[in-house]
Amino acid sequence: LSIKVISRQPKAESQIQGTLLLSLAFMKVLTIYGLVMTLALLFVNPCNSFNLV
Repeated sequence: LSIKVISRQPKAESQIQGTLLLSLAFMKVLTIYGLVMTLALLFVNPCNSFNLV
């Protein structure tokens, strides 16, 4: 989609690429945050007060 927009408006390339990179970085941060929260809930469960090992 962004390639089509850049081909239509070549002067706006830097602004479009900046917005694209910012949105991709935001999606990656949310993915990593979700993974960390999932692992924390799986392995650091405060309700689990007994040892399974």
